[in-house]
Order: sequence, then structure tokens, then C-alpha cells
Amino acid sequence: MKAEVINPFLESAKRVIEQLIQISPSAGSLGIKDVVHLDDHIWIQVGMTGQLSGVVVFGLQEQVALRIVSMMMGGFVIEKMDEMGTSAISELGNMISGNASTILSNQGFVVDITPPTVIKSEEGKPSHFSTKALCIPLQIGEVGELDIQVMIS
Repeated sequence: MKAEVINPFLESAKRVIEQLIQISPSAGSLGIKDVVHLDDHIWIQVGMTGQLSGVVVFGLQEQVALRIVSMMMGGFVIEKMDEMGTSAISELGNMISGNASTILSNQGFVVDITPPTVIKSEEGKPSHFSTKALCIPLQIGEVGELDIQVMIS
């Protein structure tokens, strides 16, 4: 997997988050890590097909997701990840992935994305993921961290 593949997702995530919640995120260090189950986390999973195929997963603690959703809704406080919150966080993943696929297209790659799937971890349940991913954390000010995990060939 080439490290350049994650850059469109990083660039897109920075832009989308800044537009939606008016906070400029900063990127951490790029690395490869095992994708493992973490309690109280939410993953937004988006598949990619075409010249690049695989999965992109945006991982974040549930409390971070709730803060982001609340900010996306103009400050209306969301206290639990209900249907509206799940829809909003799903749309965040869709916007990031859609913009990233446009960047990839401009770089000459033919790619399509699948609709996002929101996966909420529950204590005692095994992870849906059992692979290594190219990963970069994105710090969103005081809101928290969003992990961008790319498993694309």
C-alpha cells in the first residue's frame, strides 16, 4: 500500500471538518497499525472500488462523535448516538470520502465509493476488522481525535 493513497483522505478530512465545525484539524504521524476493537468507539466505513479497491475507516471515540455531531447541528447538544446522530456522522464520512475520491480522480485514478456504514463498538463483541491499515490521526482541537485508516490496494 502506498502512503500517497492516504493523502487525499487527510486533505479532504481537514477541509470538510473545517467547513462543518470551523476548527482547523492537525495531522499526527503516519503509521501502519493493527485495526483492533476498542470499546466506546464508532467507525465510519466506506468501501472503494475501481483502480483502488478496499476500505477506508474513520474511527473516533463515541464522545468525540457526539461533540462533532452537536457542532454540525449548530450547537444543539446530542447526548447519545441516536438515529439522527448516526445519520450525521455517516454523512461526515460520506463527505470526506466523496471529496477524497474527487481528489483521486483529479490525480488520474478511477474510483467509486460505497455508502458509509456506521459501526458502533459494543463491549464483548469482536471487531469487524482484522487487518493492518495505513493510519493517520487527525486532532480536531479540543473536540478530540479522528483516526483515518486506509486499507486499499
